[in-house]
Amino acid sequence: MNINDFIGRMTNNKAGIRRKVLIPVFSLALALTGSTASMVLFSGCSSGGGAFEIKGHILNMNQGQLLIYSPDGSFLGIDTIPIRGGRFKHEIPCEVSGLLMLVFPNFTEVPIFTKPGGSANINGNASNLKELKIEGEDANELMTKFRLQIAQLSPDETRQHAIKFIEENAKSPVSIYLLRRYLLFSEKSNYEEVGKLLEKVRQAQRDSVPALHRLTADFEMLKAKSVGQKVPRFSGKDLKGLPVTDANLGGSLSVIYTWASWNYDSQNMQRRLRHLSQQSGSRLNLVGICLDASRTDCERTMKNDSISTPVIFDGRMFETPAMRKLGLSRVPDNIIVSREGRIIACGLSLDQLEKRLKELLKL
Repeated sequence: MNINDFIGRMTNNKAGIRRKVLIPVFSLALALTGSTASMVLFSGCSSGGGAFEIKGHILNMNQGQLLIYSPDGSFLGIDTIPIRGGRFKHEIPCEVSGLLMLVFPNFTEVPIFTKPGGSANINGNASNLKELKIEGEDANELMTKFRLQIAQLSPDETRQHAIKFIEENAKSPVSIYLLRRYLLFSEKSNYEEVGKLLEKVRQAQRDSVPALHRLTADFEMLKAKSVGQKVPRFSGKDLKGLPVTDANLGGSLSVIYTWASWNYDSQNMQRRLRHLSQQSGSRLNLVGICLDASRTDCERTMKNDSISTPVIFDGRMFETPAMRKLGLSRVPDNIIVSREGRIIACGLSLDQLEKRLKELLKL
C-alpha cells in the first residue's frame, strides 16, 4: 500500500478532521530537508500496556517532521515526530503485533513489523532509500533482506522472488505483506496462484492474524472484479445526496475511478479522463469515487476542476462501500466497463488507461 492508500484508511471522524494537518506538515518537511526523505508512519498496534519503540538516523535529512497515525483507529488522527540532526525517536502504544509503514514523498514504501515491547532501529540515506536498513525483530530482518535483494530486480523478477519467499516463510508476517503488495494488488494478479499461496499462509498461521482475515476478504472481493466478469452492482450518493449506481454507466463504455484532493496522480487521471470523454463526443461515461474525508475538500476540487460527472462521496475514504464492492484498492484506481457491463480491464496505470481507451474509442 502506498501513501495514498494509507491516508485513505483513516476512517474515524476525528482522524478525518485531523487529516488536514497532513498536507501542510508534509510539505513543510520536504521544504526543510530539500530531499525526498520526509515520511509517514502508520501502525497496526492498538493502545494498551505494551509499547514499540521507533528510532533512527536518516542522512541528508537534517530536520523536519515525521507523521504518525494508525489505520485501525486505535490512534486517532495524525501527530508529528520532530527530526533533529537527522535523528528521531518515538514510542507507540502496542499490545498486539502489527505493521508500520514508512512512506516517502516519492511514494517509496518501507514496512516495519512490530510487537509489544519491541523496537526498530532505522538507518539509511535519504538519497538512496532502497538501501534503508531496519534492525530489530525477526520479521524486520527478513524484510530488510528481501528489500535489498530486489533493489535492482525488474517487477516480474520481484514478483517471482516474493512467491519464493512466501513458499519458504509462510509463518512470517512478512508473507502476508508480500502477498498483498506484490501478488494480490497487482496488474498481473493470478487469482489461482494467489489463492494457493494464501491457503498456505493461512495453514501456517492458523488464520489467526487480523491482517490475514482482511487479506482473505480482499482476495474474495477482487476475484469478483476479474476481466470478463459483469461489473458488480454498486450504489452510493453524491455530495447532494442523490444516488449514484451502476445505472449511471448507462450502457456506454465507462470508467469507474477513484480520486482524492490530496492525491495529484488521481486528479491528473481525472483531468485526462474528462479530456478523453470530451474528445469522444461523450461516448465515454465516467463515474468517480472521491476518497476525501472532508466534504469541503471534495467540493472545492470539483468546483475548481469543473467536474460535472457523477461522483460518489461519503467521507469514509477507503471504506466507502461502493469502492469495496467494486474491488478498488487504492488511489488512483480504475475499472474499464464495456457497453454490455463487463469488465474490460482494471488497475491500469494512467498511460495504459489512456492508450486502452483511445483504442476502444478509436481516437
